[in-house]
Amino acid sequence: MTTAETIILNGRVLTMVPEVPRASALAMANGKILAVGSDADIRVFATPQTRVIDAGGRSVLPGFIDSHVHLFQGSAELDFLPVGGLTQLEQVRPKALAYASARPDEPLIQGVGAFYDLFCSATEAPRLMLDKIISDRPFALLAADLHTVWANTAALKQRGMLNGAEMPEGSTVVMGDDGFATGTLLETGAFGPVLALSRTGGRDMLGYVTGSDPEPPATAAEREADKAMLLKGLDHVAAHGITTLHNMDGNIYQLELLSELETEDRLKARVQVPFHLKNFDPLERIEEAADMHRQYQSDMVWSGRVKMFMDGVLESRTGLKIRAYPDDPDNHGEAVFDPSHFNEACRQIDALGLQISVHAVGDMAVQLVLDGYECAQTANGKRDARHRVEHIELITEADIARMKRLDAVASMQPRHAAFAGFFEPPKPDTVFFADECARAYPWEMLRRAGIPLAFSTDWPVVPIDVLANIQCAVTPRNLGVDWPDQSQSLLNSLKAYTATNAWMAFKENHTGSLRAGLAADVVILDADIEQSAPHSVEAVSIAMTFCAGEVTSELRSL
Repeated sequence: MTTAETIILNGRVLTMVPEVPRASALAMANGKILAVGSDADIRVFATPQTRVIDAGGRSVLPGFIDSHVHLFQGSAELDFLPVGGLTQLEQVRPKALAYASARPDEPLIQGVGAFYDLFCSATEAPRLMLDKIISDRPFALLAADLHTVWANTAALKQRGMLNGAEMPEGSTVVMGDDGFATGTLLETGAFGPVLALSRTGGRDMLGYVTGSDPEPPATAAEREADKAMLLKGLDHVAAHGITTLHNMDGNIYQLELLSELETEDRLKARVQVPFHLKNFDPLERIEEAADMHRQYQSDMVWSGRVKMFMDGVLESRTGLKIRAYPDDPDNHGEAVFDPSHFNEACRQIDALGLQISVHAVGDMAVQLVLDGYECAQTANGKRDARHRVEHIELITEADIARMKRLDAVASMQPRHAAFAGFFEPPKPDTVFFADECARAYPWEMLRRAGIPLAFSTDWPVVPIDVLANIQCAVTPRNLGVDWPDQSQSLLNSLKAYTATNAWMAFKENHTGSLRAGLAADVVILDADIEQSAPHSVEAVSIAMTFCAGEVTSELRSL
């Protein structure tokens, strides 16, 4: 009989295995789960060399899987200027000045996590407002949603954008009546050049902005700096009980760095990195996605998926809606892809057996994405593709039915919702018409329709705190009669962060549940989460995290 390297006893084990949903103990060896059962069942695997952990009645779960993150950007942001939660520029001023003073050689003073509230009632150009804080050095604020940047005059001048610039479809340098850029840069094509001024050289953003590799290639010193940055991010991830990440931007460079960390035995989480197909890419680039899939297929680092964007976000009115925005009657948002280009991309990607995930916020964006999936299915035949629709902040009832028919997966982020309590909900008749609220952030509508529902954070858009996100799903705010109750049960929410996310990545026989033979990816919470009051879920902390049987975070000695 194989003996255990580690056993966990006296726990409240939630296995995510429907046939045996609960246990009290488990054993691990050689990166795998040996057995799950009662304390008596598991003690027989112990030897004097076995580490025995008494969970003390705490919850034991499969390691959390965050299925929508931007790892490189999130890691970089840990060292940038945090301005999240601030709603007035006067609150930003002292933080920005202190940050700039402490970093006299910083090429770009970059604030991250900025709320739109900072500029929503502005009476002058954002660049001029930022100039009043810092004018002699490039200074920019990146919106929390990663879809808008506000830049000062120095940053715009340095990139040759003060007088405007040609942009790819879906990106905009907003111009003022005076003929100069206002400083508001909408979407990646517009703000990528400014963020490339940062100390990272924009390498952290390349997988998001262009999907290409650094040019010229990163030096050996830059590669080591980027690996150190990723390690800091992975430590941060592990401390939140996460053992697998599905990245939402990608390039070969990220895969190389992560694979080097795996070879060096320093990788603390499994990471899937997609190929990022942009709207300006020729379809011949899809073959690069197939190459990435062939080259990277380890247990810890793999590809096999193509990411695309169909629209922007509601806050900047770039999310694509069927009906125009109530407060901007001529604006429906903008489609990032031409429909025929997108449909053919979906057909080719699907024909290669790759998975597709597409950012689609507005109901028209969701409709166009489903058109592409339907085109692929009609041309190639139906298969177990598990194509994903990312975000779905508004959808039509007809497209809910179509998602079910196409076997598409809903990949959603609880903390993004208007009723989550993290961002301020939109005022009536600004983003949504009253009747649209019933179809906004439709977690429960999709679940009841039988559509697989996966949860994630979209870090660094919101913090990567899994339990805080689950809190939003379990106890959403009541915004009034126009907004139906979309709340989720605790167990369904935990499943959406474990078993469903594993299944969505075709990893259900590898991770996402606790049963013999699967990877020993385990998280021990610091309480019995099922006994926590509904409004106290986010107060539960992480005690220990194991990835492949190795302790990747130990915040409490057990």
